[in-house]
Amino acid sequence: MGRAGATQLSALHAQPSRVRSFLFEQLDIRGAWVQLGSAWREMTAGRDYPEPALEMLGQLAAVTTLITANLKQTGRLTFQLRGAGEVSLLVMDCDEQLRLRGMARTVPDLAAGSLPALLGDGALTLTLDTADMRQPYQSHVPLQGETLAAVFEHYLAQSEQLPTRLWLAASRETAAGLFLQALPGAAARDADGWNRMQILADTVRADELLGLGAIKLIERLFPEEDVRVYDPRPVSYHCPYDAAKIHSMLRGVGQAECEAIIAEQGEIRVHDDICNHEYVLDAAAVAALFTPKDAASQQAGVHGEASAVKGTSK
Repeated sequence: MGRAGATQLSALHAQPSRVRSFLFEQLDIRGAWVQLGSAWREMTAGRDYPEPALEMLGQLAAVTTLITANLKQTGRLTFQLRGAGEVSLLVMDCDEQLRLRGMARTVPDLAAGSLPALLGDGALTLTLDTADMRQPYQSHVPLQGETLAAVFEHYLAQSEQLPTRLWLAASRETAAGLFLQALPGAAARDADGWNRMQILADTVRADELLGLGAIKLIERLFPEEDVRVYDPRPVSYHCPYDAAKIHSMLRGVGQAECEAIIAEQGEIRVHDDICNHEYVLDAAAVAALFTPKDAASQQAGVHGEASAVKGTSK
């Protein structure tokens, strides 16, 4: 690899993941820009998604980040798109620290097509879980739109009652998006302002979303506008191993069923789809799950790490 190629590769892997909000001060229109570099590549590492599914999942990562960054409440926001097509599930969630995780469920040989062609009949589900809620809030709407951006524009127009536009793009290296929303009173302040900003933003190309920083993109699209750009917020991929969750699930399955699996297969393997982690438990680890804590502590003193869970990424 030549020096130029090595430099480009190094810059790619150093590409930060961040979101920046901005405001058209004379128009009462707000916006946000997101570009996911390392966080997106960490999420998809080892997944080998076909290109159409990868593109939709990347766009979902971008729009989930944009919406979470604009939330007034602190908590975790999850979007699920379920359908009857060859892409049966897209999931993405993000917390108030802008920590992302997500996955797709798809057939391996997937041809390109519109969102309805790939997902089929289905629904978009939003789940919002905050510390002050007794139970998470959920909302379900049918999938309406030829693209993921159109689906979310329709959803936001219904849920927030504010005109909203989205431009999304994704590749194997980067996922990105641009968000515009007219605030209450925008039409009274400038009757043509919202229409004018949409026309300008519609000129954006996918390569610009994926490659330009927020300031350069805003200057390119809106050179005559007075725009206040806020400080960037970092975005990260966060999906750590959680042995306690696996232990709890296996206890729910029951000792007899777990021991039957051990007898047949010699170990229990549990794959965590959303994080792409695999947990492997041998006979000693399974026995420890169903041993009273005091006895387990005494055994741990004798047998050391015999009951540890081994985790591997796939």
